[in-house]
Amino acid sequence: MKNENTYLVEIKGLVQGVGFRPFIYRIARDYDLCGNVENRNDGVAVRINCNESVLNQFISSVRKLSPPASYIESITYKVLDYEDFCEFKIVKSKNVSDSITDVSPDIAVCNDCLSDMKIQKNRINYPFINCTNCGPRFTIINNLPYDRDKTTMKDFIMCPDCQKEYSDIEDRRFHAQPIACDVCGPEYTLCYGNKNIHGTDDIVNHMADLIDKGKIISVKGLGGFFIACDAKNENAVLRLRRIKNREAKPFAVMFSSIEKVKEYAYVNKYEEDSLMSFRRPIVLLKKKKEPAASVTVGFNTLGVMLPYMPFHYLLFEKLKTSVIVLTSGNISDEPIIIDEKKDFEKLSVISDIILTYNRDIHNRTDDSIVNVINNQERIIRRSRGYVPSPFIVNMNVEGILGTGAELVNCFAIGKDNKAILSQHIGDLKNIETYEFYCETIERFKKLFNFNPTVIARDLHPQYLSSKYAEETNLQQIKVQHHHAHIASCMAEHKINEKVIGVSFDGTGYGDDNNIWGGEFFVCDFKSYKRVNHFDYIAMPGGDKVTEEPWRIAVSYLYKAFGKKFLEFDLAFMKNINPESVDFLCHAIDKKINSPLTSSSGRLFDAISALTNICTYSKFHAEAPMRLEAIIDKKIKTSYPFNVKNTILFEETIEQIVKDLKNNVSPSEISTKFHNTVISVICELADDLRDKHNINKVVLSGGTFQNKYLLKNVEILLQNKNFEVFSHCKIPTNDAGIALGQMAVASAILK
Repeated sequence: MKNENTYLVEIKGLVQGVGFRPFIYRIARDYDLCGNVENRNDGVAVRINCNESVLNQFISSVRKLSPPASYIESITYKVLDYEDFCEFKIVKSKNVSDSITDVSPDIAVCNDCLSDMKIQKNRINYPFINCTNCGPRFTIINNLPYDRDKTTMKDFIMCPDCQKEYSDIEDRRFHAQPIACDVCGPEYTLCYGNKNIHGTDDIVNHMADLIDKGKIISVKGLGGFFIACDAKNENAVLRLRRIKNREAKPFAVMFSSIEKVKEYAYVNKYEEDSLMSFRRPIVLLKKKKEPAASVTVGFNTLGVMLPYMPFHYLLFEKLKTSVIVLTSGNISDEPIIIDEKKDFEKLSVISDIILTYNRDIHNRTDDSIVNVINNQERIIRRSRGYVPSPFIVNMNVEGILGTGAELVNCFAIGKDNKAILSQHIGDLKNIETYEFYCETIERFKKLFNFNPTVIARDLHPQYLSSKYAEETNLQQIKVQHHHAHIASCMAEHKINEKVIGVSFDGTGYGDDNNIWGGEFFVCDFKSYKRVNHFDYIAMPGGDKVTEEPWRIAVSYLYKAFGKKFLEFDLAFMKNINPESVDFLCHAIDKKINSPLTSSSGRLFDAISALTNICTYSKFHAEAPMRLEAIIDKKIKTSYPFNVKNTILFEETIEQIVKDLKNNVSPSEISTKFHNTVISVICELADDLRDKHNINKVVLSGGTFQNKYLLKNVEILLQNKNFEVFSHCKIPTNDAGIALGQMAVASAILK
């Protein structure tokens, strides 16, 4: 046709598994265009015949109307030799290079499918209903391009009805790779005693009845098994705690609807947006009332999520309760279970009933966890619904593997300017989790055509992630833990200049072989200078202080008062053997298994124990979490501290002891202590801005999961006209370390 060219339009980003090709087909039809569209491993390619004006309109429509779960990183085009197309069609996918497109995370079931589940003859109450806008993605994918034969749906042959929908451009299930119905798709089996129950209606009725009677169930979810019970049944929740050996850590709960959530928790607009998003994370909310007391075990927050699988909705239709506990199906610190055949005995130990289905889970994922602070979603655990969406960084990270830290591990791989973080792996402290770690690295290598050439790792020689790096025999770049924290936040916000870095956490291997964690840096990606830090304190018993915070409280008291503190009649000391206290003081004096730390986490532990809030910690970070939980926001006062070559807290401890003697409430002490740490950060930032002429402050590290701390630090620093950067899209805890390692390695290599 006159004035027409054949254009190749290349679209990169999250454009597979989200209904992008049928979307392109419909846009092309609206413009009466001929050509084709195909999935490639580097994105979506469109060939069309048109003039330049129509091309621009077409591209504009693609950007404006793209599917809700998609993300367009770039659209480029070029002129090809003219080809005389007679229609527009979708053509077979192919690989063209080592480049890759983004892989969609799993998407919560959409409202259209929930409606179809009540009216479509072959999908009435069908628990695996999905379409191009929802359903499993990352958890079922084996390889790219994203086609059915490269997923765990490959063994399910489409029936004529599904095939018709799959082939019909007008249908919402056009090229929906997990398409299924009750004729040809996966099905559930309920294992109860010696019986196997089939049929969705029978299964749902049995399960609802058993949950209402206080039973505990294991259910195969999207990314692994979850365990559920009636969240209002105290006996059931207590029994679940005993079975899971989870004495004190709060359980997450799932409510039947947002209206029911609002009966039990305070929900603002931003929190509701997170709850209702297609990602369906667990959102930490302020508690209004609680289901059973043992769900929250004394905390003032509630971890809440809404249904995201069709089965959840079917179950709530039959349940008498509107809220269930929903926790990962695993034993202790092991990875979430995904294979019922391999782990049937384990599932039998932790539940009365097992519900499984006959489609494999290829990539395991836990539920994601977020908090909303200063009206921004902050990811705490990044997994289902978020992974494996990449981060675009302003550097070349090709071939770099960031191995991550030891706790709440995630690793990261680099492709061009994309950092792809793994799902939540867990604490690398046992063989099961380490095997999951190694297996997932291999799967990411295959899925994303990734061939590592450089390993970026933590300085700590004993981390399993460091040992993994050593066994690769590739070039290693060792990155200091807290530098990686700051670099990860810089990479998230695309900052490439010197900043004031405030890195607060529990532990990290320092350059002087001490344990760091209360750090002030002036740094960029390539280098850092430690300009101040919390004064060192001895940790009698080493890592044992994390389980017994009273030890670090004794250490702070001994540093401030000498043995005079034994005369103070402090409440937290009454249940501690005096001989143990004497031994601790002796160990500190003689430097026996008493490494030095500048950790902010240990200071929070100490205050939590000192106020008798938490002297023995039953799960990671329990002490600071309980300290935060009793804050009284009306209190604005704080304690004194000193800044010299280091930041000294002897006066803080002295004043806290004085308050304890005067029967000041733990709530007031906790608030004044938090205000003190906020004052430390603001005063040091002022000082460092004056000395180094830097106005950007970057906050990172697990301590900034503390909502009160981060909220107020951000506000006060912004009021002082600082540019303040903190984590939103990746965790501020050690799960974000891998991105920082990768960024530092890229800068060094450059």
